Amino acid sequence: IQISNIDLQDYIDQRKNFTTDEWIDFLIHTVGLNPEAMNRREKFITLARLLPHVENNFNFMELGPKGTGKSHVFQELSPYGVLVSGGDVTSARLFVKIQGNKELLGLVGYWDVVAWDEFEQQKGRNVDAVLIDTMQNYLANKSFNRGKGTHEASASMSFVGNTKHTVPYMLENSHLFESIPTSFIKGAFLDRMHLYNPGWEIKMLKKNSFSKGDGLITDYIAAVLHALRNDDRTALLNDYAKFDGSLSERDHLAIRKTFSGMMKLIYPDGKITDEEAKEIIDFAAEGRKRVKDQLYIIDSTFCAEPARFEYVWLKTGETIKVETLENIEHKPINKDTEDNDKEENLKLKHSGSRPRIKPLVAKTISIRENQGGVTYKDLFGDYLRTAKDIQITDPFIRQPYQIDNLVDFIQMVKDVSTIQDTVKIHLSTQNDDDEKVAEMIDSFNDLADELLPMGIEFTYDFKADHDRFIKTDTGWTIALGRGLDIYEKFSRFSLSRCSQKNRRCKAFNVSINKTEE
Repeated sequence: IQISNIDLQDYIDQRKNFTTDEWIDFLIHTVGLNPEAMNRREKFITLARLLPHVENNFNFMELGPKGTGKSHVFQELSPYGVLVSGGDVTSARLFVKIQGNKELLGLVGYWDVVAWDEFEQQKGRNVDAVLIDTMQNYLANKSFNRGKGTHEASASMSFVGNTKHTVPYMLENSHLFESIPTSFIKGAFLDRMHLYNPGWEIKMLKKNSFSKGDGLITDYIAAVLHALRNDDRTALLNDYAKFDGSLSERDHLAIRKTFSGMMKLIYPDGKITDEEAKEIIDFAAEGRKRVKDQLYIIDSTFCAEPARFEYVWLKTGETIKVETLENIEHKPINKDTEDNDKEENLKLKHSGSRPRIKPLVAKTISIRENQGGVTYKDLFGDYLRTAKDIQITDPFIRQPYQIDNLVDFIQMVKDVSTIQDTVKIHLSTQNDDDEKVAEMIDSFNDLADELLPMGIEFTYDFKADHDRFIKTDTGWTIALGRGLDIYEKFSRFSLSRCSQKNRRCKAFNVSINKTEE
């Protein structure tokens, strides 16, 4: 269906008929994917692929495994964008072709988005140095010099390609840009990227990944995105946050442009809560920090003036630090404490004293959505080692997968416990469905029978209220924001079934406090 014209204000006005979650899901359906197969962070990463369509001169890069739909929106969604093979782009084709006395404008003069597909190292292909120099100038200044004149354009640049190694490997041995053509791995080019989208967090597309619901006609949404390019919302960020002065002007611009684009996509009517604004700001800052972190590795000159990615939330005066999920994920939850303990114990060993046992302290742990490598043992295993009596209150231990979580928890207690005698574990849960309660009783009785010979006395009741926590006879209370149900769904045939470290998390907090001596 060809759309001859659109009423942009009508599109904006319709936003009020949707909740934020409904609108995000509607957009995900529109790009052809199934929102039920994604968590909120995965939806944000998917929608970020639309930023070059809705923002002028937006410089976007996404690298990740094959089959995650990186180039889909650039190939199928909009007639205002063009997808080109990264190995076939020339300076003349992209910018200006000089033909006799004529200067013929290239792709950037005719399209909203020029997307480079398969933007990765390919043997036997060298990139023209003139292309890179012209590209760097264009990405920074929206203009380029070719022939006799200076030309300006508003086309956004998108670079999508496949990674060669896993993220842990790249973080440990190289950098997150390692798979792109070597000619482009230099600070002057990469510093111009406004957003590095973490394509490795998106699952490979399968049969259930595609939409079966209602979305907008692609020609219509393409026309809407094209029209929204004229609406600049970068200044709105100043109403919410003030970023640290150590950030460069390119850092600030990148964050503002991503914020503006996500605002136009998710909140086109401008109606946004403080918490929703913070969510977009954090996402925008993280996408730019991912670029900057790798620049420190690639180009040592950037290390002379390191940027602190933190901002003051103007509504409260609170200072908020921003970190990329992969950096959090590949740093153990208790790493700082463990490092301090190792250093202290080493000193004691050299002095002839007995190494001290790590003291347990009250603390709060925050886990990000989609974070991996998180286990029950890492979160609170140390606080259960000497407990003889553990009480779990969680009204949502009722579905089979939730009972599996309980079994995982009990296995962890068995692994960490130093108690030689019987350990008592009592579960207080809840269910209003009598038929389901009967099934739960059978499951819990089977579990109790199996645990008793192993030195664990398991009991249960159905008296839980809405609170979720763990209490020990040693005086610790562990408040669980989501109870034991902290993991995203995973398939039956998955390594996630075997190890919690392979699972992705929902967002949650754990607060651990001493309740009695």
